[in-house]
Amino acid sequence: MLDKSFIGLETEPRSAEVEKGQLRFFARATGETNPVYFDEKAAKAAGHPALPAPPTFLFCLDTMAPSSESIMGKLGVDIGRVLHGEQQFTYGKPIYAGDTITMKTKISDIYDKKGGALDFIVQDMEAVNQRGESVGVSRTVIVVRNG
Repeated sequence: MLDKSFIGLETEPRSAEVEKGQLRFFARATGETNPVYFDEKAAKAAGHPALPAPPTFLFCLDTMAPSSESIMGKLGVDIGRVLHGEQQFTYGKPIYAGDTITMKTKISDIYDKKGGALDFIVQDMEAVNQRGESVGVSRTVIVVRNG
């Protein structure tokens, strides 16, 4: 069973720059067909200042700027026992090519099920753009198989 005293642990802020190529690649990989995600003229004609990020791109940003301190390492979790249990997004301001996004992750909850056979780690990653505006929160639930 994981130590619940880690609830509230936060990572240091980390930043990632959003590039056009990343946005196009992500849009293709997720099956997006809307031209605003590929063509700058189409994006501007639709009222965007630059190529917008497709939905769920926030998850990708989190992996592009990993924390220098591993939360799983601090918790003593064997990464081979980890499953991705759930992902939720709460959207804020749109993300655009050229933005710099700063992220901070916090452990919001730790609990167990099945008599301790499974531990659950709830992490909330908050993200803001270079203007300090919230672009969203990503909640991830990690499942750790014990035994």
